[in-house]
Amino acid sequence: MSESHSNPTSAPIVSVRDLRVTFTGGKKPVEAVNGVDLSVARGESVALIGESGSGKSVTLRSLLRLHPERRTRIEGRIDIAGHDVLALGNKALADYRGKVTSMIFQEPLLALDPVYTVGAQIVESIRRHEAISKEDARKRALELFERVRIPSPARRLDAYPHEMSGGMRQRAMIALALACKPQVLLADEPTTALDATVQIQILLLLRELQRELGLAILFVTHDMGAAVEVADRFAVMYGGRIVEEGPTREVIRNPRHPYTLALMQARADGAMTKGARLASIPGSPPDLANLPVGCAFAERCAYAQPACLQTRPEAVAISPSHQVRCLRTDATGGAMDPNHDTAPDTLSPALAD
Repeated sequence: MSESHSNPTSAPIVSVRDLRVTFTGGKKPVEAVNGVDLSVARGESVALIGESGSGKSVTLRSLLRLHPERRTRIEGRIDIAGHDVLALGNKALADYRGKVTSMIFQEPLLALDPVYTVGAQIVESIRRHEAISKEDARKRALELFERVRIPSPARRLDAYPHEMSGGMRQRAMIALALACKPQVLLADEPTTALDATVQIQILLLLRELQRELGLAILFVTHDMGAAVEVADRFAVMYGGRIVEEGPTREVIRNPRHPYTLALMQARADGAMTKGARLASIPGSPPDLANLPVGCAFAERCAYAQPACLQTRPEAVAISPSHQVRCLRTDATGGAMDPNHDTAPDTLSPALAD
């Protein structure tokens, strides 16, 4: 499990307050992100965890304003390294992308331009942000390839994306993201398409680069195991909101939201006995165009009570650094104990009707 190297008392380099992202292009507005508060300190790694459709990638892309402006309404405040991101004009936004904040995309074969060599794309990115010769930019690209441990780096600079393996493309994507020495690195499920061995290599590489360069990393994943390897803190998302947030070790040892516990129980690991059934979360994530009045997880929750269907929970502090949005959690510690309180296989009787 990762150990935190951040200073929790320092001012965050990433500060997101009451972020709301609504897509307006369809018949009905879709509230993909609904009131997210999030911060990342310098040198800290935070994992956004949840199922597909929970709002993780939408949140991440909002930090670079990558959503189509005509069909997206973004409200709230995003401050990154002294930049009011939502107030940036077109030129300032272009300067900000890559130089202040950069992104590792989920599928590099789609993110990289297929008609240019990978080296040419890195050189172009460097020269877009710095007054530097093509020769010097290529030298830096070579150094980046060496840093992310791409074999035969000089030869691979002149390779096209399709000529690289999946793991090598992802390393090249990381090199491109680091090319202009950003302060904040966003990673959108960077290991999803890779086999298990390469996944571990990429995760360890990200952790190493974070420590070496002092990067602030916001890492999106649905894999709790991957998050444990990389993250100092967990932020668990569901229905467009963060339902639990806290230090990795504390959340893993003491999950206080039923959804966090369900994600942990649904993980396959070596501790499973032969013939045991893998736990699953019943039902499906909510329709973001028709969010329920109460807790978005209530209809899938094994611990739900009638009040959960009517009341949207506010954040409750479990400790100075650990918060949860659940009506079952109160000042007396009313949430489940993962060591003794096992979720039943069916929904709560309170929701049977």
